[in-house]
Amino acid sequence: MFKNVHEVNAEADSDPKTVRISVDTKATVHVGDYSRKGKSRGLEAVKALDHEMMPKEKLVPGGIVETETGKAFLFLTDSNKTSDFLMDGIDLWWNSRRESLGDVTRLVINMDNGPECSGRRTRFLQRMVEFANTSGLEIRLAYYPPYHSKYNYIEHYWGGLEQSWNGYLLDSVETVLKRAGNFVWRGVKTTVSLLTSVYQKGITLCTKEKAELEKRLDRFTQLPQWDITIRPLTVN
Repeated sequence: MFKNVHEVNAEADSDPKTVRISVDTKATVHVGDYSRKGKSRGLEAVKALDHEMMPKEKLVPGGIVETETGKAFLFLTDSNKTSDFLMDGIDLWWNSRRESLGDVTRLVINMDNGPECSGRRTRFLQRMVEFANTSGLEIRLAYYPPYHSKYNYIEHYWGGLEQSWNGYLLDSVETVLKRAGNFVWRGVKTTVSLLTSVYQKGITLCTKEKAELEKRLDRFTQLPQWDITIRPLTVN
């Protein structure tokens, strides 16, 4: 699996018409006066709660990092971590970057095999097919092996973001957005968006829809769950 994903990545990085992104979600952020086990940035120690007692607000972060440029796009929701949340973030990223990436015809996406983006998660794959159709991009999903998501490029970004904001009290949604937006990764400030949709869990496809979906998926024979190519529909 490592050999395959490395070969896919090398091919993508050598092709000027391909952009490669690393995508993942992060652990839920509890919004409130909670200690994040970080060091205070001020002259005086910041008073914080030593544990989370029924936090009233939570935010789920999702992220996209362009591996060549290091441009980071962070999107958050106070709803559920689902396939639709992840795909809405990818849609938003593409709509903000498509003019700058005008010559790109292929998109390689590195990710782990989490429940919201698994190579068997039909809702995720359905949304990805729709994305290929609307964007006109050929999509290749290249997964890292189970329990090895630390090799996914975005994990370095998550580590940097955590170091950046763990000395502050993330006591409001506005503070979370501000701190994330001020984080600089590889010399570029993070772009941050708050998604306001309500994301329902448990959306599945019927048997007929699954069969139709599989017709659009070109699964690599040796790694059918870990290497999937999706081509956009062509208009005659």
